[in-house]
Amino acid sequence: MTHALITGGAGFIGSHLAAHLLAQGQRVTIVDNLSTGSFTNVEPLQTHPDFRYAIEDIRNIHVMDRLVSECDLIYHLAASVGVQRIIQEPIETIEVNIGGTEIVLRTARRYRKKVLIASTSEVYGKGVRVPFHEDDDRLLGPTTRNRWSYAASKEVDEFLALAYHKEVDLPVVIVRLFNTVGPRQSGQYGMVLPRFARWAVANQPIQVYGDGLQTRCFCNVHNVVDAIARLAEHPAAVGEVFNIGANDEITILELADRVRTRARSASEIKLVPYDEAYETGFEDFRRRVPSIAKIKAAVGWEPTTPLDDTIDQIIAYCREDMAHG
Repeated sequence: MTHALITGGAGFIGSHLAAHLLAQGQRVTIVDNLSTGSFTNVEPLQTHPDFRYAIEDIRNIHVMDRLVSECDLIYHLAASVGVQRIIQEPIETIEVNIGGTEIVLRTARRYRKKVLIASTSEVYGKGVRVPFHEDDDRLLGPTTRNRWSYAASKEVDEFLALAYHKEVDLPVVIVRLFNTVGPRQSGQYGMVLPRFARWAVANQPIQVYGDGLQTRCFCNVHNVVDAIARLAEHPAAVGEVFNIGANDEITILELADRVRTRARSASEIKLVPYDEAYETGFEDFRRRVPSIAKIKAAVGWEPTTPLDDTIDQIIAYCREDMAHG
């Protein structure tokens, strides 16, 4: 029986991955400091005989040494996430993302454990070639805009993981996630769909930042964790980078209207300037579309859940969550 360790396992994606792996018959241990994750996400798993947890920071090398020594495979999802959090807490973003990944890789090397590193579409920066391919050049904004610190920290994570693979033959797989969405995702740190859903359910104004014409592609979390699990077990994925996401574009303005319609909401849609929403001089992607040809060729994966179904799942979760306070 495979024993998986998930860092950030009480987070949105990590908790869904834990449930997915347990359903496959694996043992699962999660480690999370609950800075952005929530124990309620994994509470239903507590009674499962093959589930364990540690509430701890991944930068605690003594705890990580024990956890890594006991597992077969590491899913490294722990990170400082969300545009709002990145802008408000840039030190934490950089130190957690780089320092935490360094400890995971160093400990994995000690025990020769395979590591899947969760990276992000943010590393493509201001790229204008659409769709984004894994080997595309990258262009980030200036260091004076801490909005780019997250992308830069995740780039270092990728470089470090690939260096461990090249120099000491550590088995690593890197995935770049594009706007993963679904039930249990928090809108607290700027995640767009759960914020829209909560506003719509409450009949409050739906705030769209900028002109709303920027486009994104949203992929259901259940599809994403399936892709992650497949790549982690695929021998030919070692040493490679893969995009994971949907490739159907929608403008944020259209998304707001879609959520309002499906929630049968009376909310108005309100445009909010970036400078007011984030900080002066904030820069955003106009388009963010992944090429998923590589992952499809490797493991036959492609997203299967329509966006409307995902929106309905999020709205239903919001209604239940808000009803329980």
